[in-house]
Amino acid sequence: MKPQLENLVQTPIPTKHGEFILHYYSNTIDDKEHVALVKGEVAGKENVPVRIHSECFTGDVLGSRRCDCGEQLDMALQMIDKAGFGVLIYLRQEGRGIGLLKKLQAYNLQDQGMDTVDANIHLGHLADEREYNIAALMLENLNIKSVELITNNPKKIAELKKLGINVAGRIPVESVAHDDNVGYLKTKAKKMAHMLFESKKE
Repeated sequence: MKPQLENLVQTPIPTKHGEFILHYYSNTIDDKEHVALVKGEVAGKENVPVRIHSECFTGDVLGSRRCDCGEQLDMALQMIDKAGFGVLIYLRQEGRGIGLLKKLQAYNLQDQGMDTVDANIHLGHLADEREYNIAALMLENLNIKSVELITNNPKKIAELKKLGINVAGRIPVESVAHDDNVGYLKTKAKKMAHMLFESKKE
């Protein structure tokens, strides 16, 4: 049976980046509360700026400097506001899909010398366990014809294409590296092929 998704509630949310409509979805895949922040008219549109953002409590809420998640979330909303239309999908898959407890345990392993990938594997997980099937269903529900994906992650682009989403292009979302997250960012670039530090390459 094909997974089902239902757009249960839509409500205006005024933010520092302008007003969005928050869409709350239920689904038959998991029991998590996935949402989409939508600005402007996106139904039937092509080249819609879209950020698919996986939950990061430490970065998004606490402003942790161990990662770039909070900065990416803020930058994506700013880009969508500037474009005048677009979507930010917020998926509840903390810690690249391993959950908050395991992510915090991985932090401690990182402080002992492991990188983010090795720490996840040491805990019995894959480097990245995120899935994008719900995001694809949400984009279909919003009747978006094609997207300009706000990402540095080539795997995310490939996964969405496999799920039937027309990814027309990519919009980079690279924050400024600093002492607390440069190792994290270098691991994403080296071991996960994220498109980071591109402007610094000769």
